[in-house]
Amino acid sequence: MDVSPAAMVQAVVANQQADVAQKVQLAMLRKSMDMEGSAALALLQGVTGALPLANSGSLGTQVNVLA
Repeated sequence: MDVSPAAMVQAVVANQQADVAQKVQLAMLRKSMDMEGSAALALLQGVTGALPLANSGSLGTQVNVLA
């Protein structure tokens, strides 16, 4: 086991770099999950919106059907 000061400093620096990398990965995961959630919400809001009936013609004036 090497207990030299240089080895200890190197271990601390490597640990700090790993911590920073982990924080960046977690931030990117949260951002991508937020983006995916907003996209899904926008898609659902677009589908569930009320569609107006047709005003004229023989089709679409009585029943509102979404295919």
